[in-house]
Amino acid sequence: MIKLYNGDCLKVMDKLIEQGIKVDTVLTSPPYNISLSKGKAYALKYRGYSDCMENSEYIKWTINIFNKLDEILEQNGVILYNINYGTNNNETMWLLIADIIKKTKFTIADNIIWKKSSAFPNSCSSNKITRITENILVICRKTEYKTFHMNKKVVSVRKTGQKMYENVFGFIEAPNNDRGVYRGNHKATYSTELCVKLLNLYGGKRVLDCFMGVGTTGLACQNLNKNFIGIELDKDYYEIAKKRINGDMQLNLFERGE
Repeated sequence: MIKLYNGDCLKVMDKLIEQGIKVDTVLTSPPYNISLSKGKAYALKYRGYSDCMENSEYIKWTINIFNKLDEILEQNGVILYNINYGTNNNETMWLLIADIIKKTKFTIADNIIWKKSSAFPNSCSSNKITRITENILVICRKTEYKTFHMNKKVVSVRKTGQKMYENVFGFIEAPNNDRGVYRGNHKATYSTELCVKLLNLYGGKRVLDCFMGVGTTGLACQNLNKNFIGIELDKDYYEIAKKRINGDMQLNLFERGE
């Protein structure tokens, strides 16, 4: 089943909590808050949102999101959180990671490096590298650090009964985005291929994306036959997500958040 909501993720998650809805995987890519130093005039990546909060405000907002995710995420569930730092605000990501660990029930279990097909150029900078990677933070509850779910395969069993698991390396190569008509509608998307690879490693049966954008995570869930809940603030992005996912299957429910 696929459920899509158009509304503020905090308000929609409150509804999900009231309804007792649970997921075992969260795969999402929030706004990075990388436009801070240039202000709202520069923050043009999102139609209905200016990506330039003060760091303290952005971190407080994100901590609130994680506190709600704690109520929605099943025991031993996992959050796959795509985030990066930017030239115009290089501090936010690091401050946020520290506060997630200090102020929520969650911790960072692993960090997957996503190598994109093309790089973000810094040809005008005398001292900045050309960035071709982003971070996928693997986040679990502190109490579930040794038990959170991953789809590792057992490769052998010792005489003692101890299971030996496959090696999985923290490096994924995948395109920047899904090429085509949707690329021009949203400048900050990731690719279905990346989502499929992540969900094959960690995904359970029920996936939430609280910053759905144009529905890439939902498309990956559709391909993998997983249940999906998507939340998107911007009406235009929401409508594109509906069209993308509805192109291959009949959705069970569309809801408009208040």
